[in-house]
Amino acid sequence: MLLPYCDNYFCEFQNLADMMYFYAQQALENQWERTESKSLRVEPLDESSPLYSDMPAFAPKISEAAVKDTAKNLGLAILYNGKYYPVRDTAYKCLTDRARISGNALSKLTKRDLADILNTCMGLYGDSALLLIRDQKVTAVHSGDEKDYTILPTGELLEALKVKLDERFPGSVFDAGYTDHSRVSASWSLPGQREELLETYQKMLIEQGKTAMAGRLMPGIRFNTSDTASSAAKVSALLLGLQQPIHIGDIVAVEHRRQAKVEDFSDALDMLFAQYKDAVIQLQSLNDIYLEYPVNAMTRVCKTLKLPKKAALEAVKMFEVSYGGGVSTAYEVFMGMQEIMFILKTAKTSEGKMLTLQEAMSRALTVKWADYDLAKAVNW
Repeated sequence: MLLPYCDNYFCEFQNLADMMYFYAQQALENQWERTESKSLRVEPLDESSPLYSDMPAFAPKISEAAVKDTAKNLGLAILYNGKYYPVRDTAYKCLTDRARISGNALSKLTKRDLADILNTCMGLYGDSALLLIRDQKVTAVHSGDEKDYTILPTGELLEALKVKLDERFPGSVFDAGYTDHSRVSASWSLPGQREELLETYQKMLIEQGKTAMAGRLMPGIRFNTSDTASSAAKVSALLLGLQQPIHIGDIVAVEHRRQAKVEDFSDALDMLFAQYKDAVIQLQSLNDIYLEYPVNAMTRVCKTLKLPKKAALEAVKMFEVSYGGGVSTAYEVFMGMQEIMFILKTAKTSEGKMLTLQEAMSRALTVKWADYDLAKAVNW
């Protein structure tokens, strides 16, 4: 059983009340600490390091199990206020950002060498850091400048979204929620607005002889945020009712920076209805883009978006067999790409990775398809 201190911990929610209670409790337990970056000291925390067996050196309530889990993962600890805290893998990117270093070579260093480089580089700068200590570990090391990172509590964002949905989308239904240490996600279906939001799209499908598909479709939205990365509080448009939800674009986004407030997110939600309709129009517009080499175009787009190669090539083969040859549309290719998600789901891919890949695939809606529609075979 995974416990909250584990780096690979995740939790799924079947109702909104449970999810909101979870984040209300988490808000009470989170520690946000502001300090100077150069005052932090990083130490190795792998099984060979002296710190691994020195439990008195750690802050109160840090368990041996949390130390062991860190040793199996990132293998670093941070000294803050005279006590050590294990560092979660979610903090690695922002920790290297504080040190202003990057590169693949860092992952090849010993933990001792990596810690020394981080300490040396953080000591060069006088900026501040904002630590998030959660579930026994340093979970993020953000910039301490609110112009660079602003706290937007997840529970308050969820409450703001719930209020707007109740006001503007009566009858909305909470479908599912998900959280791990790197992201939060929650989705709703919007049955009360089905006709208004999908009418023209359903007509297009019926004209193409896809009456059954048109009848199954349901509009939906997905909320995403993270307090361990420099991301945004976002709401995305979804098409529900098929094998897997189809992400058709971000329609609201408020970044965790520039002193943003939850009220800014709430205000942005006023455009949700109009932005959803725009996302559907954008999806429909792919039907007007004709491709002479759709198999090559699909392969190139999947490669550009860095979708999982094995699943992508399997989906390309399925499309090649089903479309029958000749000219096709970017819409048909985009829908063919959705098989990738079904393949990955069948392979029991984690929910967190599925969510990330759905977002990546939605970028195919805005690529310049003509650039990928080439006769030359794709080397992948």
